[in-house]
Parts: sequence; C-alpha cells; structure tokens
Amino acid sequence: MSSKGFVYKKFSEFYERFSGEIPLPSSFQQREFAFLLFKQRIMVRHKNFADMGDLKSLLTEFVPSDVYHSCAYYECPDAEMDRKGWLGADLVFDIDADHIPTPCNKIHDEWTCSSCGFSGKGITPENCPVCGGQRFDVKTWPCVLCLNSAKEETIKLLDMLLQDFGFSERELHVFFSGHRGYHVHVENEAAKTLDAVARKEIVDYVTGLGLELFDDLKKENWRRRYTPQGSDACDFGWSKRIKLGMRNFILNADEEELRKAEVKRNLNVVLQKREALLERCLDAGRWGGVKGVSVGTWRKIAEHVASLQSARIDTVVTTDVHRLIRMAGTLHGKTGFRKVEFPVSAVGDFDPFKEAVVFRGGCVKTFVFDAPEFRLGDEVFGPFRGQEVELPVAATVLLVCKDRAEVKE
Repeated sequence: MSSKGFVYKKFSEFYERFSGEIPLPSSFQQREFAFLLFKQRIMVRHKNFADMGDLKSLLTEFVPSDVYHSCAYYECPDAEMDRKGWLGADLVFDIDADHIPTPCNKIHDEWTCSSCGFSGKGITPENCPVCGGQRFDVKTWPCVLCLNSAKEETIKLLDMLLQDFGFSERELHVFFSGHRGYHVHVENEAAKTLDAVARKEIVDYVTGLGLELFDDLKKENWRRRYTPQGSDACDFGWSKRIKLGMRNFILNADEEELRKAEVKRNLNVVLQKREALLERCLDAGRWGGVKGVSVGTWRKIAEHVASLQSARIDTVVTTDVHRLIRMAGTLHGKTGFRKVEFPVSAVGDFDPFKEAVVFRGGCVKTFVFDAPEFRLGDEVFGPFRGQEVELPVAATVLLVCKDRAEVKE
C-alpha cells in the first residue's frame, strides 16, 4: 500500500465510523457544500443535502480529503454562482499562523518559487525576490508556538467582538481549523446581510487599519483621548485599548520591546522613570512632563501598542460573502486532524494536539525524511532526519500529509 493509500484508508475508516456524528451547520439546507477528492485531486462544488444521511453517503463513498460548506445562505445552493440567489452570510474570521511572524517559522517553514526555483524560510513573500513570481511551493508545520500565536490573536479578536461589537457568546462559534489556526463564525441576523464593503469596515477595525488616533498630537486632544480625566469615549473601543495598552507597556516593557517600538535615543529614560511617565504624562496629560521623552516618543509607543492590540486575521476570508469554509467535525487533508468547535470560555485552555487528534491505537513503520520535534497528546516525537521509526498511526498520518514521510511495507 502506498503512503497516500494508507492515509486514504484511515480517512475512509473515520468517515465510515463517525460521519453520523459530524454536526451539520445551521440552516444547512441553504448552504453549498464542496469536497476535495483524495484520488482525483479535484474540487466538487455546488452540492446540497436534504439530511445527514445524504451527506454521510457521499463521505463514505468518495472519501474526500477536505470538506467545505459556504458561509453564505442561498435560495438554490446547488445552482451555479450567478443563479444561487444570495440571502446572506455568516461573518467569518480565519486566524492562521501563516500570517503571523513567529521565530519558529524561520526554522520549519520553507517556500520555493515555482518559476525560478529560488527558496527561503519563514513567511512566504508576495513576490519572489529574484524573479518577481507569485506562485510558490510551500512547506509548513503546525508547531506549538505557531498555534499559541494564532490562539493569542483569536483571543484578541473574540474580545473585540464581545466588548466592542456587542455580540453575545452564543452568537460566536470558535473552532480549531485542523491545521495551523482558528476560525470564528458569527451567526447574527444583523451581521448576516452585511455586504463586502461593510465587512471590510469590520476588518479595518479589528486589524487597526486607518486609526486616526495619532494624527493630531496637540496635548489637549491626547489628554481627552488617553487619560482617565478625559471623556467617557476613552473608556471604549480603540481609545480604551490604546490607553490601557500604553499603561501596560510603560510598566512592563524591557529594552528589547522598547527597541521594537523604535524608542532608542531616550530608551534609558523610559526604563528609569516609569512611575513619572505614568503620573505626569499618561495620568496628567502633560506629554512633555518628563525630560527626554517627547510627544514624538509617545506617538511611537502608541503606534506600537496599536499593533500589539490589533488582531491578525486573513482579511480576504472575512470580506468574501461567498466564501467556502472547512466543515466542523471533518478531517484536514494536510494533517489528519479534525476541525473542532469549543466554547469561547475554553479558548485559553484548548489543546489542539490533544482535542483534534482522531486516529488512536496501533503503530506503523515509517521512514521520515525530515521532521521537527512535535507532540501528539502527551507523547513527544522527533526530531527525525532520514530515519525509519515505528510511530502511532496519528503521527504517521500527520507526517505523510505534510510530505515528510512514507509508510514502509
């Protein structure tokens, strides 16, 4: 049996046994479903199902590597796009480690230009630095640090959706994507009919794009916006986030963090006079109240704080009112992990390397080309390079899906 055949067999066994337990999305009869087929590697779209039985039959018969449904609701979900009859769409956010710079992606993520073959490590560039090409072969890895970074962005996003937009927890559905990030679905009647332009406004807000908080540096305006003596407006939304963020930054920033904020010339003053900066500048609004720390320095700090407070999301996903999204409870073709929903309150404690692992029991002889150290459940494996090892099924599926190993007969 080939390595891909082994993964296909395991996916087939999963859907044969558990397809009846996969939760259907709300109003599923108004949604389009799509499937990426294992063997043919083609996308089958514009499907619609009357009940779970029909969907289960397709899953067990065709065994897709990936299963999707539309975020949108349609009059005729199985029609071609121009005849579907758009009724609305969930507000959806995709937080992916691919869009978050972390130290580890320079170790385990690689990209190669499809045009000239030039390669590098880390986040894939928009254009090849050698030939300008825009197509790349990408090799990524879902590590603990990557997923913790994505979780931090998800927590910031959820806080904005709850505190700033006023959505309730019951309207928010949070998922581990099955690969390198998280999905947040907002099912709210008011948000449902928002067009792409309105959704772009929401994207701009959560990413902090176009903030006008730093354009006018007159002391009275800064005092009004960022000090406790100011108006109630400073206790809401981005004004509140900047105010509290700046206070936390001054109290806790070390030398490295100050350099990231481009505070260099007066770095030592900030480190040595934290209490004075809080009392005279942040609280009293006298932004030049500490010698050596100018209004320009405060602007740099505020802009840095805004970047820390914003949530990194895939902006294209949120603005696309016809977007397909991975179906909860199904397997991800790049890992063999399952897309898992969990409560908003559980996001801090959620462990994807335990909760999303579905293949249990048995071991497989596996030749690993190259793999970093990784954890599944409570077991740690690797690192491996050119080694034949006996691994649990879940580990072998992950490595084969990531093109880092092959099954030995």
